[in-house]
Amino acid sequence: MSFPKKGKSFPKKGKSFPKRGGYGSSNFSLDDHAFAMKIALALKSELKNRNSRAKLVAGWTGANERTVKNWILGRYAPCGRHLVILAQHSDQVLNAVLSMADRQDLLLAGRVEDLRRKVFELDGAFCIAASIAAGRGE
Repeated sequence: MSFPKKGKSFPKKGKSFPKRGGYGSSNFSLDDHAFAMKIALALKSELKNRNSRAKLVAGWTGANERTVKNWILGRYAPCGRHLVILAQHSDQVLNAVLSMADRQDLLLAGRVEDLRRKVFELDGAFCIAASIAAGRGE
C-alpha cells in the first residue's frame, strides 16, 4: 500500500467557486487584461505631453511609482480607490470607466455642462468688452 505524497495539493473538500456565467453574473465580458489596457490607454492619452507621467499620477493617488508605471503599461489595473482618484483628476479615465459601464448618457451630460459653462464665460467676456468699448465712446 502506497501513501499519498504530502504537500502537493490542497484537499478537495468544501464548496467551490461558481464558474463564469453562473448565477449572479452579467453579460459583461471585459477581462482583467482588457480593463487594464483601457485604463492604460486613457492615462496615456490624458498625459501624453508629460515627461514624468508616473510621478504625477503617483502624486495624485499616493501609489508607488512602479505601480503607476505598471498601470500606464497596462500590466495591472488600479484598485477601486485609486481608480476613483484617477477619475477625479483625469477626464479620459472617467470617460473610459463610463464607456465600459455602458453609460454614454453620462458622458454627454458632462459635455453639455462644459459647453454651458463656456457660453457663460464668453457672455461675461463679451459684456466686459462692450462696457470697455462704451467707456471709450466707440
